[in-house]
Amino acid sequence: MYAPVQLLSASRLNLRLLVLIRILVLASQAGSVGLAYASQLMTLPWLAIGMTLAVSAVLCMASAIRLQGPWPVTEVEYSIHLAFDLIIHSLLLYFTGGPTNPFVSFYLVPLTIAAATLPWLYTFVLSGLALGSYTLLLMWYDPLDINPVYQATLQIYGMWLSFALAAVLITFFVARMAEELRRQEQRQADRREESLRDQQLLAVAAQAAGAAHELSTPLSTMSVLLNELRQDWPDPRLQEDLALLQSQVRLCKETLQQLVRAAEAERRQAIQEQTAREWVEAVVNRWHLMRPEATYSYQCEGIGSPPRLMPPADLSQALMNVLNNATDACPENLDIRLGWDAQWVRVTIRDHGPGVPLAIAEQIGKPFFTTKGKGFGLGLFLSQASVNRAGGAVKLYNHEDGGTLTELCLPYELTRA
Repeated sequence: MYAPVQLLSASRLNLRLLVLIRILVLASQAGSVGLAYASQLMTLPWLAIGMTLAVSAVLCMASAIRLQGPWPVTEVEYSIHLAFDLIIHSLLLYFTGGPTNPFVSFYLVPLTIAAATLPWLYTFVLSGLALGSYTLLLMWYDPLDINPVYQATLQIYGMWLSFALAAVLITFFVARMAEELRRQEQRQADRREESLRDQQLLAVAAQAAGAAHELSTPLSTMSVLLNELRQDWPDPRLQEDLALLQSQVRLCKETLQQLVRAAEAERRQAIQEQTAREWVEAVVNRWHLMRPEATYSYQCEGIGSPPRLMPPADLSQALMNVLNNATDACPENLDIRLGWDAQWVRVTIRDHGPGVPLAIAEQIGKPFFTTKGKGFGLGLFLSQASVNRAGGAVKLYNHEDGGTLTELCLPYELTRA
């Protein structure tokens, strides 16, 4: 069985990025405070600043520990984290000059993150908190005690550093967030496509079940009539044709019976284990009984002993459909090969037909699309659906010497299903 992939929610991933940003900002703040303390260019309330930075460090550690838990990260919780960041930034500004501190523009970083990740209501509340804090800092703050000689220079370099840090953090976060949004959209598109394919498969399966039930009676009638014809008409040439018809009717009845047995085995989870070689050769032999006009060569190119598989019935039918498609393209000189390596079991079928036009290559494999002028285009669609569900893939290539090369790949893990 395949283990499900655990996907991170958007809020959890955003909180992880926010914790990373906090660590970077905390490191830059601690470095700036340490440099100012060592240079003695200004007098600041070092104890209050140190305690504020300590609270920020504790918040980083608490957030990292919280992310290890199984509880989901809600938008409310994520908004509270951003609100704490705004409050801590406001406290640091209060102790370091208030609105005269060049890092006052750093308010825009949490607000940009909120606008990019949260609904408008949460963003509006956080914007109000930032605006209210900035307004209070205009009236109450601890002025910087700094030598006027260095004040202008420090102001300019501080503004540059504030802009550079804010630009880097905003770019980093928004780029990562956009990348994650693209991944989520792709996953949603894949899930929608898979759901649509499952619905189509269910509809086809329902039709197939009804058709199998309806076909059993006429096939039995045909079998009885053929037996009577063989008894009533002893002509050798007619007997040969009637024998061929009888074998084809018998094959149809066996196919329907196998469908019933496969469904019962699937229900009971009683799938027979066999080697990849035995499986492919059994399908090829059954296909050749159905398509006696086809000529083919078969090679087993795997190294070492063939892997043992437990293929469900739909995979056998998938291989049968691929073989039938190749026969429809050109029944002469089909080249069938089986190979395997440490990751994949591959079955390739090459025909000498006209190949696959590039203009319609993307449409092949969709339901009710066919290039043969007959049929419903369901064969390759069902094959792709069955193989994809097993973790494999069906690929079509235009062979360099003409014709089409169809490759059916199955994961080696199927041997341990």
